[in-house]
Amino acid sequence: MNKILLIIQREYFSRVKKKSFIVMTFLTPLLIAGVYAIIGYFTYKGIKDTHDSVAIVNNNKTLTEKLQTDKNIEYTYIDKNLEEAKKSIGKADYDYILYLPEFTLDAPKGIELFGTKQAGMSLNKRVSGDIEELIRTQKLKESGISQSDLDKLKTEVDISTKKIAETGAEEESSAGASTFIAFTAGVLMFMFIMMYGIQVMRGVIEEKTSRIIEVMISSVKPFQLMMGKIVGIALVGLTQFMLWIVLTLAISTAAVSLFVNKDDVKEIAAAQAQSQATTGNPTMAAAATQAGPIGDIQKSLTGLDVGKIVMVFIFFFLGGYLFYSALYAAIGSAVDSETETQQFMMPVMLPLLLGYALSLSVVTNDPYGSTAFWLSMIPFTSPIAMVVRIPYGVPNWELALSMIILVVGFLGTVWVAGRIYRVGILMYGKKTTFKEMFKWFTYKN
Repeated sequence: MNKILLIIQREYFSRVKKKSFIVMTFLTPLLIAGVYAIIGYFTYKGIKDTHDSVAIVNNNKTLTEKLQTDKNIEYTYIDKNLEEAKKSIGKADYDYILYLPEFTLDAPKGIELFGTKQAGMSLNKRVSGDIEELIRTQKLKESGISQSDLDKLKTEVDISTKKIAETGAEEESSAGASTFIAFTAGVLMFMFIMMYGIQVMRGVIEEKTSRIIEVMISSVKPFQLMMGKIVGIALVGLTQFMLWIVLTLAISTAAVSLFVNKDDVKEIAAAQAQSQATTGNPTMAAAATQAGPIGDIQKSLTGLDVGKIVMVFIFFFLGGYLFYSALYAAIGSAVDSETETQQFMMPVMLPLLLGYALSLSVVTNDPYGSTAFWLSMIPFTSPIAMVVRIPYGVPNWELALSMIILVVGFLGTVWVAGRIYRVGILMYGKKTTFKEMFKWFTYKN
């Protein structure tokens, strides 16, 4: 045991003392925050600044209502036929031509959008939505509904989602916050397991090719060496993860205080409170006083047990890392260079990639379905699937069962990897195959 602790200590301090570790630990949260800020800025700018000019060639006598210009699309009805409009599209003050042929309101067909450049998906959807709304409005008017009545029909609905706990108590919940945390946790879990697992493999290859492993094996058993390396790098990853949490919280707090104007928040809250009071809803008026960006964030996090989410993430990070790093250590012991690892890495990476892809698609859409359940139970996929499910709420018995299976799976992979590691670590100059690794596994002590 003392020898394993010495190896853990060596692996841990040799990495955390590196300048690259210190720089990336402090720089990564800033880089991530910067990337998200850039994405948010250009997304907002793209929505705000997008402006397209669309000329309309209307050959439809049934559709008497007209498309109305908004802040993103300027509609202009022109007195030209379609062929004339096509010829002038590059010279006139419009980017696209919308052709409305003759059709009935019940079966709008043959509508076309022309342009010298390919229309984007967002423009296509906006134009389609505007036409659908136009047809709907005309149908309602033809049924005898006035414009004032039509305006009254437009109502915005804000649904407050709540979850009923096992005790029967109602808890605030937010599908948006749960989905965001689920996606973030899934991406981080996949990234961490891959990054630190590959570090184990590279460390084994470096020690094997430098022949320092022969000296170390004379003092410790191969299994002790493998376990010390795996646990030592796991502690490095855990240290980095905890520092990232602290730094991210600090950056988030500073960003809110710097970029959120408190006077604007108060004005928004006061306006919403006055609006609710006018409609005669004092309860909503009181709640509106907590409105604004900060209030929305606080409300979305109210129903989430953030402490539990973080603890579950740490457990499944350690469990998933230990599970996969044992396999990566076995791969590193079987080869003489990193270029030879490709054929062995693919079978190990595929289950992790499968869990990642399904978790961010199937699990986020149906976190309580049978697919989500089995993905969170199988050790190859549970580290990602369970952390994606946990923000939505997972029964304690499922969480406990998943943890137990992951621990058993880790012990199994360590046993398998240890039997390969003990032989492969001393093999040089021989092309390794899966058949050869199976022979190493069957060797008796």
